[in-house]
Amino acid sequence: MGQLLKAPKKDKREISFDPQVFLATVGLARTITQCPKDYKIFSQGDPADSVFYIQQGRVKLKVRSKQDNEAVIAILGVRDFLGEACLIGQTICLATATAIAPTYILRIEKNVLSRNVRAQEDLVDQLFNSSEQRLARTLLLLANYGKEGTPETIVPGINQETLAGMVGTTRSRVSFFMNKFKKLGFIDYKDGLRVHRSLLNIVLRD
Repeated sequence: MGQLLKAPKKDKREISFDPQVFLATVGLARTITQCPKDYKIFSQGDPADSVFYIQQGRVKLKVRSKQDNEAVIAILGVRDFLGEACLIGQTICLATATAIAPTYILRIEKNVLSRNVRAQEDLVDQLFNSSEQRLARTLLLLANYGKEGTPETIVPGINQETLAGMVGTTRSRVSFFMNKFKKLGFIDYKDGLRVHRSLLNIVLRD
């Protein structure tokens, strides 16, 4: 087995993306609303003009069809975002968001966020860049892929919890994708965790 690689130095925001810290330090004007149970945060058809972050509580997302049928599509909780699609061009809300427990919501208007281009780019990267792709990219970097000479394909001893912190996702998501990569033949565990060139397909996927 070759010498174990040291994890490459990474930008701090890649190592651990903490939305609470991020939103508190980027200098954006924001408001916090205390929402009682059944409080409607926004309704389907409203202008999509803000990003919301759940600091405490739970929120239900519900859609209504043209036939007037309703369906709950998600239950969100602490550290989840709402309305983030406005950052990529969505102009109206496609669902209704209602607090199902006493909830604290942090709101940032899109036009305020847009004036801080770096902040918007950081949020878009974290919210829309697939955690699967970010995990694949991290594994390739740890395996020294793309460097001159023969690439070292053995990833240093690093657990899934640490990987989750580097990628900015949960350990369960890392476990799910690692199992998927193994089934697809992108990685294997012979003599340690080995990364194959084919994993690049995940990174390059649209």
